[in-house]
Amino acid sequence: MADDATTPDDQPPPELVLDALDDPDCQSILRKTAEPMTATELTEACDIPRSTLYRKLDQLSDAALLREHDKINPDGGRTAYYQRNFENVNITIDQDDTFSVTIDHRQQGTDERLRDIWSKMGDEL
Repeated sequence: MADDATTPDDQPPPELVLDALDDPDCQSILRKTAEPMTATELTEACDIPRSTLYRKLDQLSDAALLREHDKINPDGGRTAYYQRNFENVNITIDQDDTFSVTIDHRQQGTDERLRDIWSKMGDEL
């Protein structure tokens, strides 16, 4: 697990990525999530109603542009954090006039990979 670069087979359909990138609320979320933020923080920072925010977070996750990870609270429970998950999005058209999208996911540090593994383990419990 040296890097998190996604293979072309793992890329989402171009329509999902383009729709997310064209949405003003999604753009606002992506601008704010260079560093991890909670839904509450994003609601305030982006001035988006909570119900709309969760739909946009799902849209960005489906498009592989945003990642979610949980932080275990010392008092119990978990808090979800959201962070932009790419460095570049490349849109190409081939000789058959078919569009494709390649997302260059950012490199995760060891601590981030361990946090994601821990978070996924918590989901299975």
